[in-house]
Amino acid sequence: MKQRTKKCNWRKLLFWFVLVTLIASTGYAVVAILRAPASLPEGAPFQKIKWDYVVLLLLCAVGVLCTFLPSMLEKKLKLELPNYMHMAYVIFLYAAIYLGEVRNFYYNVPQWDTLLHISSGVMLGALGFFVVDLLNRDKNMRMQLSPVFVAIFAFGFAVTLGTMWEICEFIFDSMFDGNMQKYMLQDRVPLVGRAALSDTMKDLIVDVAGALIPCIVGGIAQSRTHRQRAAKGKDAPAPEETETLADGPQS
Repeated sequence: MKQRTKKCNWRKLLFWFVLVTLIASTGYAVVAILRAPASLPEGAPFQKIKWDYVVLLLLCAVGVLCTFLPSMLEKKLKLELPNYMHMAYVIFLYAAIYLGEVRNFYYNVPQWDTLLHISSGVMLGALGFFVVDLLNRDKNMRMQLSPVFVAIFAFGFAVTLGTMWEICEFIFDSMFDGNMQKYMLQDRVPLVGRAALSDTMKDLIVDVAGALIPCIVGGIAQSRTHRQRAAKGKDAPAPEETETLADGPQS
């Protein structure tokens, strides 16, 4: 019990650290909007303008709201997410929004976006297994899903959400002139042709690769558990045999 309490404390500590960081980043974006120029004269060296910080403000605000998403789901659906899953989600928000957008890791750290997409694929695959595990534990469910089906469902779940995220990035960029799909360089010079598509396609490929990891590992682990349970079921005596043994020899 003491070990569980310690984990919960780490979860809360991490939650508040990321939440305060994102709120502070929101304040930074507001101040930057007031101080940044509305536009740059032609030939001037690159610096962010007001609209860049408006987009950053929107991302930080969305990040603040997203930190409460796991708790809202737990209360709404009356379930408890594993601590490791909740902590991984919060760390991902910190890495994607604060480090990636506020600290410009997307541009300054090579393959930062790729690393995040691999991580998100692994997390979503694990979440898919968690969803199926809830169904298997449901008393109203009269069937146990096979390990192969569970792995296929978790993989499809992760890839579908990864694809939907790319669609959200496209909509956000279209509506707010953002660069979440990285079709422009940091100085807003647009990429052309295949270079403009490479980020989105790489993200989708990496999402698939990341989703495969928990699906393969989890599928193998569930197959072993399934075989062990089946073996125990075969070794157990039949109900009639159990009654006979309990009654003792008949005279």
